[in-house]
Formats: sequence, structure tokens, C-alpha cells
Amino acid sequence: MNTAEYRRTRRKNKRGVLIALLVTLSAAFSLMSMPAMADEVNVDEYDNSVIGNVKLNSEPLEGVTLTISGGGYEAEVQTDVDGQWKVGVPDGDEFTVTLDENTLPEGIAVIDEEDDTPNVKEAMIGPSGSTVTNFFIGRGERNVVNFFDQLVERLVNGLNFGLMLGLAAIGISLVYGTTGLSNFAHAEMVTFGAVMALIVSVDLGWPIWLAIPIAVLLSAGFGWSLDAGLWKPLRKKGVGIVQLMIVSIGLSLALRYTFQYFRGGGTEQLPGSDSPNIPLFGSVSLSQTNMISMVVSTVVIVIFAWWLVKTKIGKATRAVSDNPSLAAASGIDVDQVVRVVWILAAAMAGLAGVLWAYFRPGIRWDMGAQILLLVFAAVTLGGLGTAFGALVGSIIVGILVETSSLFIPSDLKYVGALVVLIVILLFRPQGILGRKERIG
Repeated sequence: MNTAEYRRTRRKNKRGVLIALLVTLSAAFSLMSMPAMADEVNVDEYDNSVIGNVKLNSEPLEGVTLTISGGGYEAEVQTDVDGQWKVGVPDGDEFTVTLDENTLPEGIAVIDEEDDTPNVKEAMIGPSGSTVTNFFIGRGERNVVNFFDQLVERLVNGLNFGLMLGLAAIGISLVYGTTGLSNFAHAEMVTFGAVMALIVSVDLGWPIWLAIPIAVLLSAGFGWSLDAGLWKPLRKKGVGIVQLMIVSIGLSLALRYTFQYFRGGGTEQLPGSDSPNIPLFGSVSLSQTNMISMVVSTVVIVIFAWWLVKTKIGKATRAVSDNPSLAAASGIDVDQVVRVVWILAAAMAGLAGVLWAYFRPGIRWDMGAQILLLVFAAVTLGGLGTAFGALVGSIIVGILVETSSLFIPSDLKYVGALVVLIVILLFRPQGILGRKERIG
């Protein structure tokens, strides 16, 4: 190769290297300007975070873009292969999560009949520093449901919610009837059952059909231990009802934040929580878990009613609830009856917690506290101390809560049930099935 050819070859190589360098730099700047493709953004920069899932009929959607904004902060993230995403956010309480529907597969839309902008959700950062925001995705365009179908669907959901409330309300009513205690820690018994089902099914990997009975048994044992270690010693010391109620409030707070400490502040799902809906008629549908929940609640309530009316210990429980002093004078072991009541109340509350976790859906450290006032409202509405009254009050409250959102904003649906409670008590203070008592 002569000198001229060598120089031409060298110039070509230099141009090739320069072109390759320019292409590399261009690609690098392009990647820098693109939104993050990972499922985590700014997680290492901030202590707080917003996390979530995007799924279509329980199948994850990859590559969906979401924008998290609030307080002058904005970040963009895309879902990973599991449909999950996580964004670190600065200190603040409220953030807006917007799902870009243009990044969804063709023919897919975000559907929520109660929301005009279902692709936009508000995220509230809790004490744990994180919150979960999930998107439920459906195919096609939003269907228009007539008022009658909406009413029927809300009535069915209200009945399901009322039966679930009834399980918790019956227990708290029995405790009040036999001991006179308004147990505020009953909310944490509800949470306890759901958390135990989560631990057995998810953490230990056992099937959910086995985890639920185990959770109920553990809840019953929890009720037994609370009575044996706390309530019975306090009763023997002659502690007054007001002091016992204050102890129950303290116990409620202690248990609630214990759940948060060990499980965190996020929302966790039980297996089968994303079960598909089954069409009933018209546009009315109900998920498999909700249908099973209604059957289980009904069967348990029927068995409990038979136990309360037909068995010896059930009759003794009714006697103690009516008049503890007279029951003791008749030879009934009041302490034994109270112990049985605590065990049953905790077991039914634990089952209610599992069903509530499927109805919400999800398990949180404060999930029991979210329905505690509704449980008290149901007990008071039906009649304090009466198990059947608690059931009737629960069904009424459940139906009112679910159907009221047809007429008022869904954020106020719990308020409507409490207003009805106040109105009824103005005309019938003893409740629907309660008896009039002479005072003084």
C-alpha cells in the first residue's frame, strides 16, 4: 500500500469512528430524554412513595405510563412486566396519579361507573410514608347502565355488606349484652382475622380455603386470651364500665399500630381478590368472592341463630344478656358464659375481617377501624344487647350505605347511614328489636 492509499484509508477510518461516536452520543441523549422504563422512579431520593398495579382481568399490563404530581412535583413511570410501578415522592399528603390511556393496548379503557375521570386518582400518603393506587382496566367503551340495574346491583352489594357487618355486629352486641362493655377493640379483632388469613395464605403459602378456617380459629383463641388475660381480671377487681371502655380504646390503638408496625401501611390482597364477575341479569354482575361471601355469611348466621335458640349454652347466653344477676341466682355460670361469648365474638369478627378484605378489596392495618362506627350504628339501630337486632340493623345499614351513593356523593355514603340512625333513635330510642327500659 502506497502513502496516498494509506492516507485515504486512515481518513475513512477516522470518519467511521466519528460517525459511530455521533450515533452513540445521539442514542445516549435520546435515552436521557425518554421517560423511565423501569418500574421504580426516584425511590432512592425520597422517603415517601406511591406504588400500584395496572392489570386487565388480573393480567398485568406492561409499558403503561403514569404521571404522579402534586405540590409542584411531577414524575413519570411505566409499569414493568408484572404491571407494577413505584415512584418516590417528597413530603406531602396528597398526590394525583394519572394513567395515560394512550399507552394502553388498543380497545382497552379504564372503566369506573362512579367516576367521570377513572384514569385519574388521588393518592393520600399515610403515616407509613406510602400508599397504593391500583387501576382496574376493562375492554371497550364504558357501558351505560340504567337506574334500575344500578339499584338492583347496589341492593345486592348492600345485602352482602350488611351480612358481613352482621357477623361483626352480633359479636359486639353479645359482649355488650353479657358484660355491658362497648368494646372499641372489636375493630382490631376484625383486622386480626384478615391479617391472620394473609399470613397463612400468602406468607406461608397455604391454600386460601384452609387459611380462612385457621384464621377464624386463631381469632377465637385471640378472644379467649384477651378475656382470660385482661377482661376477667378487670371484672374481678370491680373496674367500672367507663374504665373498661377506656381500656378498650387503649387496647384498640395499641393493636392497630402493632399491625402497622409489622405489616406496614400499604394495602395487601388475599388470593382470589381479583376474581371475575359473574353476570346475573341485564348488566348486573357479582364477583365470585362476593357470592361466596354471601353464602358463607348466611350459613354462619343461621348456625349461630340455631345455637343461640336451641342449645343450652345459647339459652344461658340469652339469660345472662337479659339479666346477669338473675342468671347467676338461677345457677348459671356467668363467667363461663362470658368466656364463650368472647370466643364466639372474636371468631365471628375474624371471619368478618376476611370477608371485608375481599369486599374492600384489600387488607390494611386500620381496616377494622374503617367500619367500627357502622358496626356500632347497626348494633344501636337494631337494639343494644340483642343479637338478632344487630343482624337486622346491619342489613339496614349495609343497604343504606350502598344505595345512598346513587343519590349523594360516594364519599358521604357512610354519613347517610348515621343520619338515618339518629332519626330512628329519635322516635324509638331502644332500637328496632330492643325493649323499653324504665330508668330511675
